[in-house]
Amino acid sequence: MVGLTLEAVGCQAAIGSRCMVSSPEGQIEAEVVGFAGERLYLMPTSDIRGLYPNARVIPGRGMYEASVGDQLLGRVIDAAGKPLDGKGALRCNSSMPLAGRPVNPLARWPINEPLDVGVSAINALLTVGRGQRLGLFAGSGVGKSVLLGMMTRYTDADVIVVGLIGERGREVKDFVDNILGEQGLARAVVVASPADNSPLMRMHGAWLATTVAEYFRDQGLQVLLLMDSLTRFAQAQREIALAIGEPPATKGYPPSVFAKMPQLVERAGNNGDMGGSITAFYTVLAEGDDQNDPIADASRAVLDGHIVLSRKIAESGHYPAIDVEASVSRVMNDVVSAEHQAAASRFKRLYSAYQQNQDLISVGAYQSGINAEVDEAIMYYPRLMQFLRQDSSEAVSFEHSLERMLQTLGGGQRQPEYSGAEQ
Repeated sequence: MVGLTLEAVGCQAAIGSRCMVSSPEGQIEAEVVGFAGERLYLMPTSDIRGLYPNARVIPGRGMYEASVGDQLLGRVIDAAGKPLDGKGALRCNSSMPLAGRPVNPLARWPINEPLDVGVSAINALLTVGRGQRLGLFAGSGVGKSVLLGMMTRYTDADVIVVGLIGERGREVKDFVDNILGEQGLARAVVVASPADNSPLMRMHGAWLATTVAEYFRDQGLQVLLLMDSLTRFAQAQREIALAIGEPPATKGYPPSVFAKMPQLVERAGNNGDMGGSITAFYTVLAEGDDQNDPIADASRAVLDGHIVLSRKIAESGHYPAIDVEASVSRVMNDVVSAEHQAAASRFKRLYSAYQQNQDLISVGAYQSGINAEVDEAIMYYPRLMQFLRQDSSEAVSFEHSLERMLQTLGGGQRQPEYSGAEQ
């Protein structure tokens, strides 16, 4: 045993298959994560206390599968699919491969319908499409969990799958009791793999949450997948890769980390055969509020947009602390009307003009009449900030978000015309 890995000789097994290791306490499950010559590298899925040298290893033949079914709705399970909520055993009759199946990119139908997430700033300025995959980039303590909770409660979706990966154990109960509540949990499945789980089980938790979302999508349902966080998934893969001797490449992250991330993210999206969709939000923890750390940078490349939460905005008491200038939705133009696009562009121009000249305005160095756009931005800025604020207990529909934005910009109360399908 070296670090987190077990080395076995005298047996053969495929990468990803499960093995059983004998111990005085019983058998310990492990997964094959690598090999070199005659040595197999195993990563245990649970506590390894009681293991001794020359313990017997029994190779397994099957790959990991997830038990899925409608019985999962309203339940909280761990990364192995076992219930954590004390509501009795699960009896799921179907199973799907934990690693997923490759998806033909030409089989996906295009993203052409907006998704109402109940948050006015996102609905109006960063419109989400059904089947889109977005990153929620945030440091610690800037309102990430509250914003996730708002979208969990207010998003127009048939099923919600929540993956709590590598977070504090306390946050699991808090999310289930205070953020989801009984009404939200009724249409949700929560997969929890806290920080004290092994790195392998943290990865299994992310895969299981995605597999459960795939099951409901294949039933033709509209699924919202919330994964908190993609960074912990990447860190778990880093721990495994370094333990089996893979050399670090970018700031301590081995190359396999950047190969695993798109494999996970690409499983979300639309299904052309059944008509279902998985709209996914992945939180990305910016270490030291650095939006260019390796995981954040790689995430932007594989996602369909990103929403950045700013510590500076949060510290001013403004929530949700969305940095409008740094955020973008890459499918927005495909799912909203020309009127909506024009209003959102004007809103962003005015907001940006004020932000770029804020220091001059604050000290009184800016003189009215120098720049017409800045003059207009100064006049509209209080109304723009009022529009961006929203209480966590308040839900703002997609239509109301657009109407409020048009009123903020002095555009009346016109109704939206979708370029895609009607909801």
